[in-house]
Amino acid sequence: MSNTLLSSLAEANVNLRVSFDGKDVELGNLFRATECKRSPSILFDQEVDAPGDATYMLLLVDPDAPTPDDPKFAFWRHWVLPGLRPLGSADAVAQIQPALTEYLGPGPKDDSKPHRYLLLLYRQPSNLDLTKDDVGGEEFTQRRSFDTAKFVEKYDLQLVGVNWFLGAGDGWKE
Repeated sequence: MSNTLLSSLAEANVNLRVSFDGKDVELGNLFRATECKRSPSILFDQEVDAPGDATYMLLLVDPDAPTPDDPKFAFWRHWVLPGLRPLGSADAVAQIQPALTEYLGPGPKDDSKPHRYLLLLYRQPSNLDLTKDDVGGEEFTQRRSFDTAKFVEKYDLQLVGVNWFLGAGDGWKE
């Protein structure tokens, strides 16, 4: 994992709550591929010092593609969701911009060790207006080798929340 990304993890101060059909992501717990077929629900609180109209972008990336032992396609881009805004005490999040990368659930092979899946929440600049092409395209092969650190730096994204899980194929044996 890039040193830039690792150093910014310590700055994350927002509790990012993620769940797949009611099963919470809890900083490294294991999910099977079928548990992640549908996009998860996302909840987070407003940052204490952020303006009330702050918006956020969620990235879901896999640093272990195609396998943890040979991550030549890291970071695999599974989801890029901009324009998220927490709705006060309503325990809900509004999405005010369309997805830049549509959700594609984890799909590690059964013979692969579990992959790490990082859910990274960034505060985005108020004037940020990206297209799907700015992220790299939707095609399967366009999602691989996504340079997360370069993307974050280029668009001045500020990491505020992190969560992660392990994903394994349905037939993977421990």
